[in-house]
Amino acid sequence: MSTFKAPKGTYDLLPPDSAAFLAVREALAAPLRRAGYGYVETPGFEQVELFSRGVGESTDIVTKEMYTLTTKGGDELALRPEGTASVLRAALEANLHKAGNLPVKLWYSGSYYRYERPQAGRYRHFSQVGAEAIGAEDPALDAELIILAVDAYRSLGLRNFRLLLNSLGDRECRPVYRAALQDFLRGLDLDEDTRRRIEINPLRVLDDKRESVQKQLVGAPLMRDHLCEACKAYHEQVRELLTAAGVEFEDDPKLVRGLDYYTRTTFEFVHGGLGSQSAVGGGGRYDGLSEMIGGPALPSVGWALGVDRTVLALKAEGIELELPAPTQVFAVPMGEEARRVLFGVVTELRRSGVATDFAFGGKGLKNAMKSANRSGARFAIVAGERDLAEGVVQLKDLVSGEQDAVPLSGVVAAVRERLA
Repeated sequence: MSTFKAPKGTYDLLPPDSAAFLAVREALAAPLRRAGYGYVETPGFEQVELFSRGVGESTDIVTKEMYTLTTKGGDELALRPEGTASVLRAALEANLHKAGNLPVKLWYSGSYYRYERPQAGRYRHFSQVGAEAIGAEDPALDAELIILAVDAYRSLGLRNFRLLLNSLGDRECRPVYRAALQDFLRGLDLDEDTRRRIEINPLRVLDDKRESVQKQLVGAPLMRDHLCEACKAYHEQVRELLTAAGVEFEDDPKLVRGLDYYTRTTFEFVHGGLGSQSAVGGGGRYDGLSEMIGGPALPSVGWALGVDRTVLALKAEGIELELPAPTQVFAVPMGEEARRVLFGVVTELRRSGVATDFAFGGKGLKNAMKSANRSGARFAIVAGERDLAEGVVQLKDLVSGEQDAVPLSGVVAAVRERLA
């Protein structure tokens, strides 16, 4: 047994469970590809300042949860705690916004890292699929992304998720609300860290999960009561488009999420079967983030959906995904000549698109057939010296037990026909 273990708060993905994670990633990404989103991949670490400026100095992510390191050259780097800032940085660096086709629509999948107290559904290393639409201010774009996420969840069979929706206003109406909220919060009995947060970004206090804080927030001013006419109209258009698409949502006036860059549309998907870590995904509009990290004005919107939590949500609803068998055919040779011949058949089957495995290690017939059954294959191809002398192999149906001789020259066609 190894003396090493996965670090606390992390996990290994191994077969057969890993197949479900791959299927979830594919399901979350499929609607994006159909909507014209191209794949982007960014480094696992970035300059610390990208996140401190973009995500926000007052967020728990930056103040408590980032994994940071100093390189031998003195660079301050951080393992990426979220995807949006990295994707926007990559798009700006590559000048994608200057190609003349806005919005730039990108999707990504990868691992992210936050130093948090591990519990069910919350890890220090976690997986997300995300999407960003960069460079356009259009309520239809906000609605498009929300609908794509809903369609992804529905394609997996999920039903018990809820969509929470809010607007956080813009640079015109947010300052008025910010001042009103600060005045209210300064009169509460709060600890010093929270009081400092009031001065940096008071909306963060609304996101505080502690019951002692939430009790005092009853009667706090709400952003919806301070929205300017433009933000009201924008938000109403998003709501109308979602309703027309058959997407149900709940207005949540206290929804702010955990990142400082959100403006206007903000949303979160929650699932009732996950306990305290109920959020399975979320996102929103971030019209000022590009300027925060040194780029031009590029109004944008995006989301990230948790692969780990989506898998947990599937389990909570008792949904088992229909996954393709990792092996469809298993080859069992008896003797050296059969090993050489069947290995060639295996290669030919694989090249024709059939998932095929081989009895490696010189196993006897009994043990090799046990391996064939354990593999989940539908058929076994068995051959010995007598079969080869007659120019045939034995094709056995591992479900029904039926077995018949098939010409060696036509075995690939016979297998494909029976699998079809």
